[in-house]
Amino acid sequence: MTDVYATIRERMLREQLLARGIDDEGTLRAMREVPRHLFVDDAMWGRAYGDYPLPIASGQTISQPFIVALMTQALRLTGTERVLEIGTGSGYQAAVLSRICDKVFTVERIHTLLASARKIFDKLRYYNIVAKLDDGTLGWPENGPYDAIVVTAGGPVIPAPLIDQLADGGRLIMPVGDQDSQILQLLTRTGEVTETANLECVRFVDLIGEHAWRR
Repeated sequence: MTDVYATIRERMLREQLLARGIDDEGTLRAMREVPRHLFVDDAMWGRAYGDYPLPIASGQTISQPFIVALMTQALRLTGTERVLEIGTGSGYQAAVLSRICDKVFTVERIHTLLASARKIFDKLRYYNIVAKLDDGTLGWPENGPYDAIVVTAGGPVIPAPLIDQLADGGRLIMPVGDQDSQILQLLTRTGEVTETANLECVRFVDLIGEHAWRR
């Protein structure tokens, strides 16, 4: 069956990603392959590839394509990594990661979102994604350490359990700040030493959990 959205995805790559400095081949390949429209409500398929975030269930959002690509590119994946994602949401970020790493472990605290994402993963046969319902700020220690960790919600600090589960040489990316705005931070671990770089001003939904915002 012909993918009628393939041309739209190509335009998204050209106008939103390449034009803003996204040049990692794996990231571009994954963004070209993954059908973003399947991760939003049917009524929003026509807006799925626009240069903006979109609402999904339970008051959450799917990030704009550029931010998904920026976070993915920053992890410098080569295909062999085990990646932990905190905040499954629609499932789109996990799907993109799954195309350029060995395995994705994703944690979501909202059952309806997790159930929906799992159905899409199965439909697309993205079998290297494993998901569970839990407090993402605790990570998923039994499957660590991870070569890369991506957090798709904003918190006041990077949760200590996530840093502990990051492998030597691993990268972690997360929006850090207050509940109105954050800075996308990239943390790199070398032994017991961590270095952090600021990448982009962003605004994400709240990271809720024991090591973040409380509800």
